Amino acid sequence: MTTNLLSEFDATAPIEWVDAESLVGVARTPGLIGESAALQGVSTAIARVAPHKGTVLILGESGTGKEVVAEALHRLGPCAKGPLVRFNCSNFVEGLAESQLFGHVRGAFTDAREAHTGCFRQANGGTLLLDEVGELPLRMQSKILRAVENLEVQPVGSSETFSLDLRLIVATNRDLRAMIARGEFRADLYYRLDAASIRIPPLRERLEDTASLAAHFIAHYNRFFGKRVQFISCRALALMGAYEWPGNVRELAHTIERATLLGEHDRIDACDLPPELVAAATARIAAGASAGADGAGQSLAVENQPVPEVTLDDAMKAAVAQSLAAAHGDCAKAALFLGISRPSIYRKMARYGLRRSGFHEAGTGSSRTSRPI
Repeated sequence: MTTNLLSEFDATAPIEWVDAESLVGVARTPGLIGESAALQGVSTAIARVAPHKGTVLILGESGTGKEVVAEALHRLGPCAKGPLVRFNCSNFVEGLAESQLFGHVRGAFTDAREAHTGCFRQANGGTLLLDEVGELPLRMQSKILRAVENLEVQPVGSSETFSLDLRLIVATNRDLRAMIARGEFRADLYYRLDAASIRIPPLRERLEDTASLAAHFIAHYNRFFGKRVQFISCRALALMGAYEWPGNVRELAHTIERATLLGEHDRIDACDLPPELVAAATARIAAGASAGADGAGQSLAVENQPVPEVTLDDAMKAAVAQSLAAAHGDCAKAALFLGISRPSIYRKMARYGLRRSGFHEAGTGSSRTSRPI
């Protein structure tokens, strides 16, 4: 029989609180928040390609942070002193697409009362980000291919061409190879844009980063709204670590924005999270508990002792120890309870000096451990 976490969320239950500032990690790359192996792979890829002016294709679901990666590539690249111009290809205005991209001269068409530079020339000496490149109509794909290959553009209504000196970054949440197979995207343009590619993992593949992301957005919205949220409960962190975040980092940001804005105190608890998030995360934790822990998911997620202002290391170490106890030393099940991958729990066990041998007996709540590595 599984335990419903919602039944334990009441005002009389002891709550373990974490100082949000202690959750903020050290970003290896500007703008990338988290310490998961998946995110560090992105940081490594950025470090490798950023110093060179080659075109970069950024792949990732909506809300994963493709624009953040583009900004990091710009700031760490050879065009950092120039402008970063963003253009969303889904915002094309029919009949004006060429003008938006390449510019036009005065009188080129009706209402063209003044000349327009276009985003390619606006980005000269800097970086041009073409976001949602998968939304480009086929007609415009051929024109962009010519501009990228020749590094020059011709404004609408002009016989003059302008040379370009810029870095091109393109991003999409679409499967461009599948689009090529359907005849919706030009293969020659794809191969020209895919000189180097960076895939951003969805948040469900790096759930161990939810705590540091939450802390980052708490600090951001404290400044934005003039609020003073300082603490977040361990059970709220547990729920966020068990939720699969279909909207990725953008959804997490909106969740913290709502909790910060509507909260009346200096802390965020499970009751401040959206009900649908709590329900989905509770179901996932309960499913993990029923799979082999005989209800031990309750002890992992909600049996909190009142410990004031614990550090991130203390809170995480306790959570890993609880999950191992609940899973009777089974690392795969313990990882499921925490909502992280098996390699992640192995790294955390090594960091905190935890050994699975100390948790083989059901109900074991502690073992001999060393200080964090």
